[in-house]
Formats: sequence, C-alpha cells, structure tokens
Amino acid sequence: MHNIKDIRNNLEDFKESFKKRFFEIDINVILDLDIKNRKLIQEKEKFENVKKEISKSKDRSLFKKSKNISSEIDKLAKTQAEIKLKLDNILSTIPNIPYKDIPIGKDENSNVEILKKGNIPKFDFKPKSHYELGESLNMLDFELATKTTGSRFVFVKDELALLERSLSNFMLDTHVKINKYHEISPPLIVSDEAMFGTGQLPKFENDQFELKLDDDSGRKFLIPTAEVILTNMAKNKIFNKNDLPLRLVASTPCFRKEAGSYGKDTKGMIRQHQFYKVEMVSIVEPQNCLIELDRMTECATKILELLKLPFRKIVLCTGDMGFSAEKTFDIEVWLPSENKYREISSCSSCGLFQARRMKARYKNENNVISFVGTLNGSGLAIGRTLIAILENYQQSDGSIIIPDVLKPYMNHLDKITKK
Repeated sequence: MHNIKDIRNNLEDFKESFKKRFFEIDINVILDLDIKNRKLIQEKEKFENVKKEISKSKDRSLFKKSKNISSEIDKLAKTQAEIKLKLDNILSTIPNIPYKDIPIGKDENSNVEILKKGNIPKFDFKPKSHYELGESLNMLDFELATKTTGSRFVFVKDELALLERSLSNFMLDTHVKINKYHEISPPLIVSDEAMFGTGQLPKFENDQFELKLDDDSGRKFLIPTAEVILTNMAKNKIFNKNDLPLRLVASTPCFRKEAGSYGKDTKGMIRQHQFYKVEMVSIVEPQNCLIELDRMTECATKILELLKLPFRKIVLCTGDMGFSAEKTFDIEVWLPSENKYREISSCSSCGLFQARRMKARYKNENNVISFVGTLNGSGLAIGRTLIAILENYQQSDGSIIIPDVLKPYMNHLDKITKK
C-alpha cells in the first residue's frame, strides 16, 4: 500500500508508474480526498486547541462554548474518518510500482527470458500427458474427485501419493539444511486482515475460499498460498537489525477458486482448486530486497537442477506482475506433452508494499524505525513438479523413472509401474 505523502510529493513518478503497469485511476480523486482529509484534520486541531485554552482558563462562563466546540469536534472527526476511509479504500487497490529495470508490456508476451538450463528429453515415442500417464497407472483419479467434491480436484494414489509426499520432504530438507530457511508448520486459515496485509484483499476477493464460522471473530479464509500466513508473522512487529534477514519456509495445501480461468487447463493437475506448495518468505532490510530476490530464485532453481528437470527463468513485464510485486522472476519447467515451458515457481520482491499494509518494521543501525522489505517465492509447486517428473521421466511402457535425488525418500524405488 502506498503512502499518500509519497504520491503527493512524487506525483509525476507515480503517474508514470501507473502507465507502466497499465493501471487506470483518476489521480484527481485521490488528491481531492487527500486535501479534504488534511483540511478536516487542521480544522479539528484548531477547535481542540481552543478547547484546551478554555480548559486551562477554568472560566465557568465558557462552559457552554466548550460543549459546543466538543460537538463540533465530534462532527469533524466523523466526517474526517469517512473521508479517510474512502481514501484508504482507493489506495488499497493500487498495485505496487515496478522496479526501474522491469520490461514494459501488457501481458506475458512481453516477458523476457533470462536463462535456460537442463536437457530437454528426446523420446522415440509420442510423450503422453501427466493425466494420461497417471490414469493409466491407476494413480490419478479425476472422475472420483468430481463425484465426491467437484471439478478441479484429484485423488492421488499409491506410489504417486508417495512421490507427492517425497517431493515435499525433499524440498523442505533442501531449503532448511542447505538454504538455511526456518521451517514453519502454520495455520491454514487466516483473517481478512492477514489477507489484506499481503494484498489478496480487497482486489482478489473473488478468488478466495471464505469460511463461515459459528463465532463472530471476523472473516476467515483458507490460505491461497503460505505466503499469506508466513509474511504476516511480521505483522505489527518491530525487528532488531540483527534479526534480519528472516527466512521462512512451509509446505502446505493451498486453496484458490481460480476465478477468471474458466476453460483454461481444465484437464489434469495444472490448475486445481486445492494443491500443495512449498513456499519461501524472506523479511529483509529494504535495501537488500533485490539481492535476496536473486538468492531466493536460485534456491528455487536449485531444486529443479537436483531433479534434473529442464527449465527456464524469465523476468515478468510490468503488466504481468502480481499486485504486490515490484519485481518478479518466474521459473518455468519443460512439459513434453505440451512441447513448451510452464510456470512452476514465481519469486517476487514486494519492497515496502506489504510491510506498510502490515505495519512490519525494524530498527536500523541508527535506531530509526523503518519498514522492512518482504519477498516470497515457490520452492516449488508440488503438483506441477510431480507433473514435470511424470512427463520428463516417462518410459515407452508408461512407467516412470524416479529421479536419483528422490530415491531415498521413495523407499529406494527405481521406477513407478502399473500394479
């Protein structure tokens, strides 16, 4: 969330940033509300000062005047609160401004490839899709999930269920033991305040699964990603400089309605309402955000290198970045059945954007309290990694070779075959 003072003092820069993000807003509405808000605050303060002087004088003849002033202060406070709410509601819908080196473009067609790694497999047969392979193994059951739950869900069975669990454990072990993240097992339910803090609310409310609870403790949601709950561990906190960087990792189910994706990836596990993901979050000094983004992205790509899966890294353009991001690297893994790369991780620096919404701060070396920088990234999406293994390690008979690095997690199984 942006500070209205920053917008006021750097108006032309913000206008230019909004153009780069293809974000349309009437900036005059914001400025008008800001002027009204500040004017009301000044008027209220004048009345409060008069009331203080009356109180100091202890002149009983001014008692009625003091009472009228109190009434006027209450009216001004109510009006000012209404104006401030309108202003904050608008500010809460404005996306983060892109970092200066981000390619400008409306959609994914303007994203820029940074690197490619790994060998794309060559088959002497037509490669099957992950859902064809999973169904022929009797280990992916979409039909049963549709009957019990609905579309965009799946039952994962037997050795593929073990593979799913193994991937999660392998990723966690790598991030904890090698990449030095702190493992967290968090709640899967968050408040609307937490969702606001990371930017899911109010703009993306239609994509969230809201829960109806019996108590009146406020709105609750299933997490769309562990980013929400992990980043909010910094909410309303003031860290010491020595506490940073704080690096957290969790493996959790994630829940999304996938609003707006009607007709996209309807077959298979690419776009599910429920999926598993290993998520990394970093809380850093803001000047270290971009250094940490490179580090985080390397932690994610290292997983793919260990699994020997071909991938590419791209930097997202201004129009394709997430709402809270100032810079994003996507990692895409090769899927033979589609003959193209598909997203398996997204790593983003959010700068001060989320910290302002959450009031997450730290005390620097000069004992000045400032906002922290926040970052998040998939390390990796479990389901999409399972998909990539199925497709890249498939054999002509429909069996699946287990990557060497996963064998200790798979009871030293070499191959998944139909029972």
